[in-house]
Amino acid sequence: MTRQPRRPRAGMPRLPTRWLMTDERMGKDLWRALLRLPRGGGVVFRHYTLPADERRRLFARIRRITRSRGLMLIRAGTMRMAGEQGVHAQRGGGWVTWPVHSIAEARQARRVGAVAVFVSPVFATRSHPGASTLGARRARLIGAVAGAPPIALGGIDEVHFARLAGFQGYAAIDAWMA
Repeated sequence: MTRQPRRPRAGMPRLPTRWLMTDERMGKDLWRALLRLPRGGGVVFRHYTLPADERRRLFARIRRITRSRGLMLIRAGTMRMAGEQGVHAQRGGGWVTWPVHSIAEARQARRVGAVAVFVSPVFATRSHPGASTLGARRARLIGAVAGAPPIALGGIDEVHFARLAGFQGYAAIDAWMA
């Protein structure tokens, strides 16, 4: 049975159209990126390789900034975090978002009832140098299969997004650090 996208509980904010995907390589640029992200945007906290205590402290610091700036904060990884508003790439409470790189993953996102899917890599990205890309047309097709609002990821910024049809928004790392 195919599930409909999961609806967040009452009182949760609208789905952001601009997202920051955090990771360890950002270093101190993380703080500038959080300030550049527009109000109402979203943050997917990844930082997978940090030790547990350090990861919790960083999440708490980011949470204070996201709350003060009206940003949504989603947690990736298996470790629960105080104040998370949802989870990425797994079932959980609040918003459930899903990474999608193929039709098979789009079907999986539909089955779990994701409220949004991050379709990637649409274009070449510094995060995955030399990796093959989907291109706009294939990314749109994959996003449509997921049955949830597609968010473009991979080599996207405001200029690219303005030329990209069929997506609810975009996610980036470098675009917010520039």
